[in-house]
Amino acid sequence: MNLRRQIATTVAVVSCLVALALGLLVHQAMVRQHEAQARATAERALDSLLDAYENSRQVVAPTWHAAVDDPGLPPDLRRLALRGHHGSELGASPAGTAMWAAAGSGGQVISLWVDYSQDERAIADLDRTILVSAVLSVLVTVLAGVLAAHRISGRLRGAARTARTIAQGDLTARIGPLGRPRDEVAELAAAVDSMSAALRSKLENEQRFTADVAHELRTPLTGLLTAAGLLPPGRPTELVQDRVRVLCSLTEELLEVSRLDAGAERPELSVVPLGPLVTRIVEGVPPLAGSPLPAAPAVELRIERAAQVTTDPRRLDRVLGNLVANAQRHGAPPVRVVVDGHRITVRDHGPGYPEDVLREGPQRFRTGARERGQGHGLGLTIAQGHAAAIGVELRLENHPGGGAVAELRLPGVELMEHQDGWARGVVAVRTDGDRR
Repeated sequence: MNLRRQIATTVAVVSCLVALALGLLVHQAMVRQHEAQARATAERALDSLLDAYENSRQVVAPTWHAAVDDPGLPPDLRRLALRGHHGSELGASPAGTAMWAAAGSGGQVISLWVDYSQDERAIADLDRTILVSAVLSVLVTVLAGVLAAHRISGRLRGAARTARTIAQGDLTARIGPLGRPRDEVAELAAAVDSMSAALRSKLENEQRFTADVAHELRTPLTGLLTAAGLLPPGRPTELVQDRVRVLCSLTEELLEVSRLDAGAERPELSVVPLGPLVTRIVEGVPPLAGSPLPAAPAVELRIERAAQVTTDPRRLDRVLGNLVANAQRHGAPPVRVVVDGHRITVRDHGPGYPEDVLREGPQRFRTGARERGQGHGLGLTIAQGHAAAIGVELRLENHPGGGAVAELRLPGVELMEHQDGWARGVVAVRTDGDRR
């Protein structure tokens, strides 16, 4: 039950209980008032009747339905009168409910009764009025509660939508004023807006720091790479050059991540055939630095159904290239790339993605499980950033038969001619393709 229904239900229950309590109180008060009036009338009539009886020894009071030893007199009242007391009691009479009054005199019981049916009808009319008023009051109160609950629920839903937008990465989203300054919902909105502003400020500082560090390292590393190329041939020179190339690649990746975070680059979308584009991208994945090319094909490319898609070829190259390189570095052969319509699947047969990657998504500088190998954790981060920039859905999961699966869903245009078979090519791993 959502908050609106909870508030409406609570208001309805409380309104019903209040209406019931007030109705019972009014009913009991009116019953006591009518009984008291009827009792007073009957007892005054009995006093007048007894005075007349003492003088004339006769009972003559047709208006009060007086009699001596009336057989219809309630038994309890009869016993009370025989003991010499006066009393009155509601009971049955030939005309319906009546207020009886009786007293003993000379071993006899003198009694009379006053019609109580009009009082009962008045009480019944009052009960109906109370019931109608209670129903109307409950309806009005419930309606007011529903409107108030709807307003509160709407404000909270708006705040929740903005909070989800912030959680998805849009730190410019704001809830704004939702009510009076002392309103709890307004205080919540102000707190969320303040949190969003603080997060945005911290994220911008982090992005600025990353970009500044990468930019400052770029120039000396370029010079260092040039100087390393002048060293005499030999194994130590190869190691130095390899490490310098890794540092240069890491610096470029940091700059790319900072540009993706800042949204500085805009995609250049065009309609292209997916099959030839994927073939070119897979065949263009560079070999792993310092490693010889394998004798067997490293990647198996299969185009089941080619499609025309709307995408940025350069960014798709970065996305798919990093996924393939990541599978090469951290998975196990065979690495398979399947094109089916506007969907691309990259699967390896290694140990699969760590649980934290599947649960939280790629995280920069997080290399995951130790058996995955070493890396900077930027490959999947860059792939995810470029995919989001061109509107491509990237899904990471582990295959039930083993291995990691990365699936890309591109905006499709139309299916092209069916192609079958495996296109095999020797593709090694680039050094920047880090899964963890």
